[in-house]
Amino acid sequence: MFRNALGKTFRFLGYTVQYGCIAHCAFEYLGGIVVCSGPSMEPTIQNSDIVFSENLSRHFYCIRKGDIVIVKSPNDPKSNICKRVIGLEGDKVCTSNPSDFLKSHSYVPKGHVWLEGDNLRNSTDSRYYGPVPYGLIRGRIWLKV
Repeated sequence: MFRNALGKTFRFLGYTVQYGCIAHCAFEYLGGIVVCSGPSMEPTIQNSDIVFSENLSRHFYCIRKGDIVIVKSPNDPKSNICKRVIGLEGDKVCTSNPSDFLKSHSYVPKGHVWLEGDNLRNSTDSRYYGPVPYGLIRGRIWLKV
């Protein structure tokens, strides 16, 4: 009886680890469901909107200008942010705020992207923390519910 219970326990643990690994790979490499919060992407994405992100494009370097991406925050690695890609490596971008009288420009360095929120007056983005390394991109949004 003890041997039977021990066998069932090990089988259950084996299945749990197996399905856990499958789930991890699916969320890490294929994509997942994300709830966006904050006003920085309004009106495109409202606070508490649910979106689906796919992670394959970041692995194949298929991120393009205009894509909305989920990125590890450069200021807080524990949180993710949702921003639009404005510039890729080598692109010339405006680095000043929209209200500034004198505009300043810069080039996006190699291996980086320039990210901005759609709500420019209420967004902490690359104008604040500079170009973001491509490796911080977690996924690209492909569907909004």
